[in-house]
Order: sequence, then C-alpha cells, then structure tokens
Amino acid sequence: MFEPSDRPRVFAVPLGVDFPAALVRGLSTRTNGQPPEALARAHLLVNTRRMARRIRSIYDEGPACLLPRIGLVTDLGEHALMADIPDPVSPLRRRLELLQLVSRLLDAQPDLAPRSALYDLADSLAGLMDEMHGEGVSPDRISQLDVTDQSGHWARIQAFLGIVRHYFEDATALPDVETRQRLVVETLAQIWAENPPQHPIIVAGSTGSRGATQLLMQTVARLPQGAVILPGFDRDMPEDVWQRFDNPKHSEDHPQYRFAAFLQALDLSPSDIPTWSDDTPASPERNRLVSLALRPAPITDQWRRDGPKLPGIEPAMSQVTLLEAPSTRTEALTIALRLRDAAEKGTSAALITPDRTLSRQVTAALTRWGIVPDDSAGMPLHLAPVGRFLRHVAELFHLPLSAEALLTLLKHPLTHTGADRGPHLRLTRELELHIRRHGPPYPTAQDLHAWAAASKDPHAESWVEWLIACFTEKELPGEVSLEDRTTSHIALAEHIARGADGDGSGKLWADDDGQQALKTVSDFAENAQHGGAVNARDYAALFHAILSRGDVRKTIKAHPLIKIWGTLEARVQGADLLILAGLNEGSWPESPSPDPWLNRDMRAEAGLLLPERRIGLAAHDFQQALLAPEVWITRSIRSDDTETVPSRWLNRLQNLLSGLPDQGGKAALEQMRQRGQHWLDLAKAFEDPGTTPAETRPSPKPPTAARPKQLSVTQIQRLIRDPYSIYARHVLRLKPLDPLMRVPDALLRGTVIHEALERFIDATRDAPEQITRERLIAETATVLADAVPWADTRAMWQAKLERAADTFIEGEHARRQLAQPAALEATGAAELPELNFRLTAKADRIDIDPAGNLHLYDYKTGKAPSKDQQTHFDKQLLLSAAIATMSGFGQIAPAKVARAVFISLGSGKPEEPAPLDTEPPEKVWDEFRTLIASYMSPDLGFTSRRALERTTDSGDYDQLARFGEWDITDDPDPSEVGQ
Repeated sequence: MFEPSDRPRVFAVPLGVDFPAALVRGLSTRTNGQPPEALARAHLLVNTRRMARRIRSIYDEGPACLLPRIGLVTDLGEHALMADIPDPVSPLRRRLELLQLVSRLLDAQPDLAPRSALYDLADSLAGLMDEMHGEGVSPDRISQLDVTDQSGHWARIQAFLGIVRHYFEDATALPDVETRQRLVVETLAQIWAENPPQHPIIVAGSTGSRGATQLLMQTVARLPQGAVILPGFDRDMPEDVWQRFDNPKHSEDHPQYRFAAFLQALDLSPSDIPTWSDDTPASPERNRLVSLALRPAPITDQWRRDGPKLPGIEPAMSQVTLLEAPSTRTEALTIALRLRDAAEKGTSAALITPDRTLSRQVTAALTRWGIVPDDSAGMPLHLAPVGRFLRHVAELFHLPLSAEALLTLLKHPLTHTGADRGPHLRLTRELELHIRRHGPPYPTAQDLHAWAAASKDPHAESWVEWLIACFTEKELPGEVSLEDRTTSHIALAEHIARGADGDGSGKLWADDDGQQALKTVSDFAENAQHGGAVNARDYAALFHAILSRGDVRKTIKAHPLIKIWGTLEARVQGADLLILAGLNEGSWPESPSPDPWLNRDMRAEAGLLLPERRIGLAAHDFQQALLAPEVWITRSIRSDDTETVPSRWLNRLQNLLSGLPDQGGKAALEQMRQRGQHWLDLAKAFEDPGTTPAETRPSPKPPTAARPKQLSVTQIQRLIRDPYSIYARHVLRLKPLDPLMRVPDALLRGTVIHEALERFIDATRDAPEQITRERLIAETATVLADAVPWADTRAMWQAKLERAADTFIEGEHARRQLAQPAALEATGAAELPELNFRLTAKADRIDIDPAGNLHLYDYKTGKAPSKDQQTHFDKQLLLSAAIATMSGFGQIAPAKVARAVFISLGSGKPEEPAPLDTEPPEKVWDEFRTLIASYMSPDLGFTSRRALERTTDSGDYDQLARFGEWDITDDPDPSEVGQ
C-alpha cells in the first residue's frame, strides 16, 4: 500500500474535511488496481467506536469490497501476544483501595477537604497514578522535583505519594488500565522491532494526547507498512508559528500543539507531512480565517500583519450563524427549532456540546414534536430513575426516617413493583394525607402501627409490616465494612422494590438503566472487600460518586438525522449541519479541574500533562467542527441569573472579524448575528402565548342554599377581611394541603403553648400554691418534648416562654383573685334560626367569679389584637362573649360575661381586654346577625381580599382568585356561580 521510506510515515487530513470519508477515499485510492484482499490485509486502528461505526457505514454505502480490519487503539491488549500481560485491575478496586488511604489522610488532616469529597480525592489520585503510568513518570521523578516553596502542603503530598509507591513497584503484577495499555504498546514495539509486520497498519484519527497512544503512533509510523493519519491538520499555519510550539507551558492550549509535539518526537516538520487524500475543505477561506484567529496568544499581533491579506471573508462566513441567546432556556429552544427544521427538510444535523444540561434541555424541547435525537452520551446513571432510587435507599442508613424520605421512596415508580401496585398506591395516598394532617414529621414503627389499626383498608396491616421492615430503624451511622454495607443496601433496595407480597426484586433491574445499574452495583459489590470500613454518611457519598460516573443509554428508536454528540466526536462529522452550543468560558472550554496533588509547574517539570491539555484538545475539536460546511455557534448571555463570558475562541473570532472592516469582517459578523437573531425571533414567537385579558377581582355570588350554614368565631375575621377565602373553603370545599413535613411555625408554636398552659391551669385549679414559674416551665418542657422534634426549636421556644413566665405568673395570681377556672377548651354554639345559621366557638379558658359572672380568656403567643381591631375585624372574643351570654359553653350555663381578655405571651401588653363596655354582647350579636344576613343575600358576593390588614398579607386562595392580574384598587366583579 505504501512506498518504502526511511522516514516515519505520517499523513494528514486538513481541517474542514470529513475525516472518515477522506480516510476511506484515501484507502480506496491506494488499493485501486490491487487484488481485493489488499484492502482486507490493512489493519485500521481508530480512537472511538463511533469513528469505527462511521467508517463501516461509509463502506456499507458501496461499492462492495472486502473491508479492512477495523479496531480500537485500546483493543490491542486483547491480542494473543499479550497473554503474558496480566489483566488490568478494576478501576473501581484501585479507587476503593486508595479510599482507605485518603480517609486516613483526612483523619489526620481534616482541613484538607470535607469527607464528602472522599471518593473524589481517591478518584483524582487514581487519575494521577494512571497518568503517571501512561506517561512513564515514576514517583522518584516527582519526589526529586525542585520545589523552592517548602510548604506544609508539599510535605503532605510527598508523604502521601510515598504511601502509594508500592503500586508502581507492583505495576506489572497488578497493572492499572493505563499501565497495561503502556505495557501492551511497549511489548508491541519490541515485537515489531524484531519482526516488523509486512501488512499495512494505520493509526487514524488520534491526536496522540496520551503518552501510550503517542508511543504507539511513533512505533506504527516507523513500520515498513505503517502510517499515522492526523485529523484536522492546519495547513494554513505558517512554519514560524509551528516552531513556537517548543514549550508546553506556553502552547499546550493551542489546537495544533499535540501535532507539533508528535512531529518533533519524529524529527519531522509540518512541510514533511503529505495530505492523505485529495479532499478539499468546505471553505478554504474560512480555514485561513480561523487559523489566524487561533494563533498562540504571544503572537496575536500577527492579526495586524496577516489579517488584511485574508480574502473572501464574507463568503467564508456565509454558512456560519452566531446565536447569542438571552438565557440557556432560549438557547435550547432555538436549537430545537433548528433541529426540527432540519428533520422536516431531510437534512442531517448534529448538536455538539460538552454541556449535558443544555443537551438535555434540547432533547426535552424536541419531544413536543415527537423527535428523539440519537444522543451519544445518554443520561448520567445517578439521575436515572434507578439511580435516584438507590441513592434514596442509601440515605436511610445515615438519616433519621422523615416523612419526606418515606413518601419519596413510597411514590417512586420502582417501589412495590413485584406485586399488585394498586393497593400500595392507595395506601400511600392515605398515609400521606394522615401524615400531612396529624404528623409526625419523623414517623416510627409505633406511629405506623397506630395508623394501620385505625385504617379500614384490609391490606393496611400487612402493608405496614412491610413498611416497618423496610424503612424504620435502619440507621447504622457507625463504621461497618464496605462489603456488609453494600450487601445490606442492595438487599434493602430489592425488598423495597418487590413490595409486601412480591418476589425477586420487582422491576428494579428490568429496564436499560436498571441493567446498567446492576452492572455498576455488581462491580461495586465485587470490589467492596477492598474498601475497608466506612460510616453511613461516607457510604452514601461514595455510592453517589460511583453512580455519577456512569451513563445509561436507553434502547429507543432515535431520529436517523438528528444527533447529539460530545466534542470528541466533532472529528467524526458526517452531518450537513453542526451546531456548536454552550460556547461560554467554563463550559466550552471547561474550567480545568483543581488538582489537589500537583500544581502546574510541578506537572511540567515532572513530564506530566498540563491542565491546558484538555483546553487544547477542546480547541482542536472546536476548530474542526467550526470548519464544517454549515455551522451554528450558540451561547447564552446569562446563565442562572449570572452574566456569562464568551468562549475564548469565539471571543478571538469576533475580535478578529471586528478588526477587519475593510475586508468585510465586521459586515460578516453582523450577518452572522442577524441570521441568529432571525431564529431567536422565531423562538420568541413560538412561545408567545398571545394576549389574554387579565382576570377581574372576583366576587362570586353562589346560591343561598350553597352558602355556609356554620362558621366558627375565628373564621368571622376572615369573612370580614377576605370573604373569598370563606367561599373557597366552605362553598367550593377546597382546603389547603397541609405540608408534608411539619415545620416549627407560628401555628405549631401556638398549639404547643396552648396545651402547656392548659395543663398548667388544670394542674393548679385546686392547688394555687403550685402557681409558680418552675411548674409552668416544667409543664412546657414536657409538652415540647412530646410535640416538637427539633432540639433547637425546643430550646428557642422554651427560652421565649421563660422570658414571659414571670409576667404570666404574676397575672395568673391576679386572675385567681377575681375568679376560678371552670372550663378549659370548652365548646359552645349559638343559632340564628331565621337565617338557618350556627356560630361555634371554643374558649381556651372560662373562669367563674363568686357572683356567677364569666371571665373568658384566650391565649396569644403573638401580639394580641388592639381595641380597634377587635371592634371592627377580630371579633373572636366579643362573639364568644355573646355565645356565653346567650347559650353558654358546654356545662356552663348562660351567664353575664364580666371580662373577656387576650393573654399575650409575646411582645406587647400581657393582657388586652375586649371592649365589652362599648361593644356589649347584645350589640355584637345584632351586628353579627346583620353581617350573616348580608352574606345570605343572593345579591352579595364574596369579594377577594376585601379588607386585609396589610397589602403584603397573603391568603391561601390568592392564586385561585388570580390575585396579581388585579389589585385592591380594582372594583369587585360580582358574578353568579352555578346553581
């Protein structure tokens, strides 16, 4: 296939050329006129499976021929000649072994990192070891670094690298993946040096960014029939620029640096590299423009020299669109619209982005048109349903069982899938409503048994037994061997998945994500013996980290023309349209991950890869993709309410174009933006809901028969201030859903303090000597311990009561001089027979004096309503006094009310009496009759937010009333509702 040569054989495919297609055409040209088996004798080594699939698909298009042997660079270790090289140690095993070392390091140096980063540190250390193996760097070279700053950090690193030294000494016995790959390449190099193969061996599509891969490329290039084909080679960069790539610290972020380093290792210059095929770039003018834009930073002054020489800038950029969206959501929607347009026109299109969040947003936007893209990356395993399920189960071992955690798992689609799921979902709903209404926020086995005993569902008892077995008393916070933790975790997950009466593991491992999770979990369980002992919190973080490094691709029928690729696949190309998305700094290129072990200078001196290597590779991917026939460049101006910074490469391109107005650069840039703006306008129009008239301020008028026939005295204030809430609750029968997790709010505080005071008053009825501060505080502590599960809240509420205790006790002695407690939490009611209406009340406390008069008390944990507020709005005590006067409370007969007082335990006055002198019960009752008669009239509507105390107050039914589309200055809109 190749003519004999004394020099290494290296070819290149220019930027802007479809690399796989050019590769196939070059092979066909070189085997033209030879026997059919000539092509079949060639061994083609590529760097990705997608590249291999693309090459095969091109051959499938015809004409018929024998195919070359196509394999991956990483598959060389499977050859029979490599049988003496041990199989690589599982990467997970190595990381679990390092996990113990890192854990001990964090125990000794807790300020180094949080324990939640345990696996991340072990992973980064394993990555460093892999890199050292791959680049042929021994720990001795690192220990001999000349570090002038003898900091404590460097001393710790030296000591820690000494701990892992034995992994390098035993590298050939238990090699890591990178170690084995380098051993494979070195073995092949030795075998080929003694007995060089005579058939063609071609390494195609790799940039040689890894030491082992570059060693393979150098070896193959020197074979008699070996060749290396470089992708995306910049033919427009001058020779003097290539010569500037002599220092990786200054040049490794350039897209062509890896090629320069490879050629220097072979003692070749760019002019020595022939072109592999006669394919020409889609736009040679764009190639020259982009090459100039990406010149190394120290020589960007060449823009002034070479920029005016660039011809045809406007035609070169005529197929490039620049889209600068106001937000990532708009960016994703606009991209989806363009992909939909491509699908309708039969044009192949590929979205290329390293931003997985953006690609998932685009995928979600495409679903509205039934388009499922072929996504090469899939979904992160920890975000898949099975991943979330397993993570929730892991948290049961280190967190107290909360109602939220319980119901999260009970509602998960993988829970109870081994048996009939209908009763499970019904019982879950009933249990949720019970917990929302009655609590507790942290249910126990006793609470669940009590609920099951009160339930009328025949399945409740057996279901709760399963519930208790799976969810309660699972906390095991101490250190347990990783092997035992993993076994318990998976067993519990399978028990929850199969349900109360099911078998096996339900549908836990059934779908694509379940099968991938099963592989990950099985690998984890197989290697757990190497992880030592971990506590429950560290285990949950470790399990999460391991899942997050896996991906799952669902078996779906994707659209044949619409694809989503990672940046590495830019060199595969093969699409009519490439959309380069997420071009912001920190996204593309990604910010280098912080290295906790070696800084940049140490890496350079040791011969390791610099952080800029990834930036250089990303730059090469960007350069290749940007030179495709039709290209979109997209970015969002803001992300998460933060201003973004354009990608450095996009910034360079814009600056160069803006600086060449005479050559048409500025006009070309403006046209690129105009094309992007056209699609942004389409996206805006697509989401424009049109104009809808705002709702008016509601004041519904239900039929008289549907209006409430009973209210409590506490609801009368709401009837006066916000009648619409009474309509929604009592006519529409809509009740706000209680929170799943009871929170220590004002309502709970009031309930707890009321109960404490009730116990205190009841205990001291016949023992006035017990009316002491100590007894009050003791009763409060007992109630708080039973009803408030939050220790900090208990302490805070206890402290507040202690501050008010002396004032309350002093007032209580005065109250006992006037009257004695007769009833606590007494209920009463009074009728309006002519209106068929009943008013109910519950008095916190009723005392009776020697004259038989009643003293009504109501406890307030906050500020009591003032005299004016009670007169016009808050009529709770005044109406209670009227009920006591006319009907009485429980066993207490009707009698005169001498006093009605709010007792406040908060700020303000300790007592606030009701204005019985100006608002006697007879007057209050007459006014109440008038109020109810008005609301029983079919002509009066229940106006929303009629007289709220503050405009900032919110109501439970404001959303239903569409508040915000109107305000309190709008007139009510009375409207009759259905009969």
